[in-house]
Amino acid sequence: MRGSYPPTVAISAGSPRKSSTRRRALWAVAGVVVLVVALLVTAVVEWSGASLTSDPVALAHLKSQPLAGSIESAHAFGANGKGIPLSIHNGRLTPRTKLTPGERVSVNVVVRRPGWLSWALGKTRRETLTLHAPVAHVTNRWITVAPGSPLKVSFDSSVSRVAYGDATTLHHRRLRSPQSTLDLGSQPAAGTLRVAAAARPWERLDPGEEVSWFPPAHSPVAVSDPAPGAKITPSTPLRITFSKPVDEVLGSARPKITPPVAGTWHRPDSHTLLFKPSGFGAPFGATLHVTLPKAVSLRGPAGGGASTTKRIDWSVPAGSTLRLQQLLAEAGYLPVSWQPAGAAVPRTPAAEVAAATNPPAGHFSWRYSNTPPELRRLWSAGNANEVTRGAVMMFEDNHGLQADGFAGQKVWHTLLTDAIAGKHRSAGYSYVYVHRNVPQKLTLWHNGHVILTSPGNTGVPSAPTQLGTFPVFEHIASGTMSGTNPDGSHYNDPGIKWISYFNGGDALHAFNRASFGTPQSLGCVELPLASAAKVWPYTPIGTLVTIEN
Repeated sequence: MRGSYPPTVAISAGSPRKSSTRRRALWAVAGVVVLVVALLVTAVVEWSGASLTSDPVALAHLKSQPLAGSIESAHAFGANGKGIPLSIHNGRLTPRTKLTPGERVSVNVVVRRPGWLSWALGKTRRETLTLHAPVAHVTNRWITVAPGSPLKVSFDSSVSRVAYGDATTLHHRRLRSPQSTLDLGSQPAAGTLRVAAAARPWERLDPGEEVSWFPPAHSPVAVSDPAPGAKITPSTPLRITFSKPVDEVLGSARPKITPPVAGTWHRPDSHTLLFKPSGFGAPFGATLHVTLPKAVSLRGPAGGGASTTKRIDWSVPAGSTLRLQQLLAEAGYLPVSWQPAGAAVPRTPAAEVAAATNPPAGHFSWRYSNTPPELRRLWSAGNANEVTRGAVMMFEDNHGLQADGFAGQKVWHTLLTDAIAGKHRSAGYSYVYVHRNVPQKLTLWHNGHVILTSPGNTGVPSAPTQLGTFPVFEHIASGTMSGTNPDGSHYNDPGIKWISYFNGGDALHAFNRASFGTPQSLGCVELPLASAAKVWPYTPIGTLVTIEN
């Protein structure tokens, strides 16, 4: 049997290779596309960015890439949440209202992306920034300046606007271009100025810093404000600024004030000592001395009065007679009342002390329509007189002070304390006047009423009762009266009742006489017992007694 073979099949040798090549080509193309897309996406993201930063001129600056889009809104808010209006130019955000240096500000900016990007990255982008308005600080607060040289003040950054001067008047200056050094020109040999600055045109001036300058000297220079020898009020702060740090000049010791004044020393800065009085401050009418531990070259705030010394002196004026009268009237010790022309003086130590040397305007008026003409003639507003002296003595006696009629520091201190507390005397006002012409008589007037008219005896021609007005200085219910008779003999009368001494040994008192109304005494005003008993309660220390013809 003849053998047979399977049929022969033809196979293409190149087909598998071509398919694999095509696949590789497709993957390569896809990779390139993906890479291109990734690069495009990266470029779009990079070129659509925006960042909000601080700016050397404006408040903030929005830096945008070419594809970032445009600013849709920009808002700024102060620390209190209040909105700050902005102007926008080339991405720079500038406040349209003045900001305070150092003020905390929050800035929110919304950027709208181009439409063709919004589907992928969102319609808007929000940028926020919190910053503080810039502050320019003085870097040379204590300067040595040679005579004739200008005073130059430097800052730690450029400033656009400055103001300088004393506490009451500042000279304002807008600079043509920002600068970090300010030339204040020629100044006195020594002094102190307050210098305020604004780093940006859209800022307010800062509170300012004190800059002090001194002439060259072999010993440390001290500038006192107020100037040495000046008149000061009891509550005036005393400032001493040194050309070198306080500890370097004085060591650990501190100045001493005489007479002693309530208050404390402070160190506002490394070169300055400041004494702030407390309470009612320095005594009225005193000369105040501040003694330093070491000698210095002393100057006034304008650079004058150069001397090498350890002591600085000031004078405190006496309290005003007008203000003394105002306070006594308000407290009920005078026959007049007082009303201020404006607001009443605040009931604080500082305000009362200030008014004591600079009285407020106002007017006095008589408390009683039928005030005796003798008493009216004695009164004079703003001038020392017996009415005021008697009121001071009565005030002193009521407060346990020596009744000498002199308004010294203790009187002022007590009077101001009462004024702050609103204390008022309610016992009324009494006045006694005695006619020497025969028939002699005494009249007692109190609070607008004649309480008593009584015959009395004044001094005999050889020992007359002196004419004039005198305040009662001693007030006793019973005592011994002694002295010398016109003939040289002595008398000693115990048990005299209802005595009110008003001039030396002259007094109102009871005396047993057969008659009254003619000169019979040795200078006193003698009264019948019943009259004297009625007069005595109305004549405490300070009550005025007028002897007239």
